[in-house]
Amino acid sequence: MNAIEIDRNKNVGLTSLMKGYASLSAGQRSLMENAGWLDVREREKLTNADGYFDVSIPLSLILGFTEDYRKIVVNAKHELILTRAKSDVIAIVQTAPEECKVVIHKLEWLIPYVKVSDRRKIELLRFIERGAPISVSFRTWELYEYPLLPTTSKHVWAVKTSSQLEKPRYVILGFQTSRKNKKNKNASHFDHCNVRDVKLFLNSQCYPYGNLNLNVDHM
Repeated sequence: MNAIEIDRNKNVGLTSLMKGYASLSAGQRSLMENAGWLDVREREKLTNADGYFDVSIPLSLILGFTEDYRKIVVNAKHELILTRAKSDVIAIVQTAPEECKVVIHKLEWLIPYVKVSDRRKIELLRFIERGAPISVSFRTWELYEYPLLPTTSKHVWAVKTSSQLEKPRYVILGFQTSRKNKKNKNASHFDHCNVRDVKLFLNSQCYPYGNLNLNVDHM
């Protein structure tokens, strides 16, 4: 915004997937089918018989700024930078390995435009002229990946968190085995990996306090 980076999302697919599983209700997930959000069994198809698709993805599904900040922005230039991955393998579910590619024919960015009365417009311009700082508070999402876990029964993963101005609020943990850039694997699914216990240490505090003692076979 005005040539200043406000928010970013690394690995949009995996980040929005994990956050959506944890926060979207059943009704919201149904509404998100038009954005490409399908159920786990994938009973619905995103493409038609010719392989074409048309989706409408709200930015609130991708960026924390557009999800939390609900006020109008006056006299500011908006820019949205999209970076495609080198390969489309993780975006396509294949029954048999073959060469596939996603071709984007048209891309639109729809932004609501708010018109205010002349009185409100004058008040807004006067407020801007005063140069008063405007607080823009929102939650941002950060993705940390551990590409290769050691073959041990216990492992400690140290993650460097944010600065003093930003405090972590939620932590979502997921596991995937041999799914990244695999043509015959669904990259939107996760694996339990027979995890028995998970603990988070944050500022010398342990979450949860007790052991989980998970047993995936009986869940």
